[in-house]
Amino acid sequence: QVQLVESGGGLVQAGGSLILSCASSGRTFSINGIGWFRQAPGKEREFVAMIPWTSGNTYYADSVKGRFTISRDNAKNTAYLQMNSLKPEDTAVYYCAASRAPVMKWRVAAIDETDYWGQGTQVTVSS
Repeated sequence: QVQLVESGGGLVQAGGSLILSCASSGRTFSINGIGWFRQAPGKEREFVAMIPWTSGNTYYADSVKGRFTISRDNAKNTAYLQMNSLKPEDTAVYYCAASRAPVMKWRVAAIDETDYWGQGTQVTVSS
């Protein structure tokens, strides 16, 4: 099992920045990739960004490309999501996620190939 714990959410004005952290523990050696999804009220959970555990490739949803940056610190078993130029439509609960699947397969299958979820952290962007 792998445990994921998010932190760093909050309330920010449009145009502002936030950084989310995801601390992982347990059988982290079994993970191929770690990433972020989000779910706004009344909407389905959607992919935001992901990064393989052992390479520097990164993948983003078109809606956040150029504004969000995903990174990881393997020594700390922690992943980060730097969010800049935030918009009201970025308001959602953000979930850290991890998968044992190859990242390219995870990127296509998204939720279906996600093995572990964090509890979520609320991000609210005011206009």
